[in-house]
Amino acid sequence: MGPEALGRAWIDAFNAHDVERLIALYADDCTHTSPKIRALHPETGGKLVGKAALRTWWTDAIKRLPGLRYELVRLTANDERVVLEYLRHAPNEAPMPVAEAFDVRDGHIVASRVFHG
Repeated sequence: MGPEALGRAWIDAFNAHDVERLIALYADDCTHTSPKIRALHPETGGKLVGKAALRTWWTDAIKRLPGLRYELVRLTANDERVVLEYLRHAPNEAPMPVAEAFDVRDGHIVASRVFHG
């Protein structure tokens, strides 16, 4: 799967709340860094390592926020990186602009970093 298709598949899997389809887009040794992780689990320093940690994180997020969805604003990609800009829509919260960068290797996400206020 090419990088642009990977970015679109990620948004689609997330909005379907299909954790297994989402996890399948990542390399086994992936990392994921986010201010939300740091806020809810400060002991992690905001960074998760590996698919099992991501599975736990997203399963919990979907349980806590069943109406969570992302509205894609822009997708920029090359052979090594995908950058998504999206609006995070969560119940009873104002939409939040987010940027997320994926480092890509062999058609899988090896590192993802989330940026928002």
